[in-house]
Amino acid sequence: MATTTYTVTGMTCAHCVSSVREEIGKIDGVTSVDVDLASGAVRVDSTAPVADADIVAAVDEAGYEVAA
Repeated sequence: MATTTYTVTGMTCAHCVSSVREEIGKIDGVTSVDVDLASGAVRVDSTAPVADADIVAAVDEAGYEVAA
């Protein structure tokens, strides 16, 4: 099991949170996604480490950005 935390910018509402959670959740191996709207923190739990590029692509697909 691997857990990684990212900071996502641009989220302003519950729909934003849902979109990010849904896109990241589509990645193979991801078991849970916890999004904190106030801080932008996104915790991703997975069965094995997930490539950062996959997370960035999923967040981009949802319409947001992973902070550098």
